[in-house]
Amino acid sequence: MDRRNGASEHRTKEGGGRAEKLVRDRIPDLIQSAGRRPETRVADRDEYASLLRAKLYEEAGEYATSGDPAELADVLEVVRALAALHGMTPDDLEASRSAKHAERGGFSDRIVLRLKP
Repeated sequence: MDRRNGASEHRTKEGGGRAEKLVRDRIPDLIQSAGRRPETRVADRDEYASLLRAKLYEEAGEYATSGDPAELADVLEVVRALAALHGMTPDDLEASRSAKHAERGGFSDRIVLRLKP
């Protein structure tokens, strides 16, 4: 269903080396409502963590390529899922972000550090 560039697919030994990728929970329903039959499975916890990390690269790459701010919602969704794997709620994640911001600042001043060769 995801036809955008930068999709992070991987080949599996099960299923004859078919390509597969982690998708949002409702994607199979949307595919089915379009008259197609999605083939799905559920990842185990360790694989899920690995697939989420790959998905983070995919979504960040889509934003970097397109510059479309709507892609940031996908990045945030993956970040929240990764945080949940670590036992963090969205509030915990925000508290961690806020603490780092208070200690080191954000990026709003657009400061670029020149590095020596």
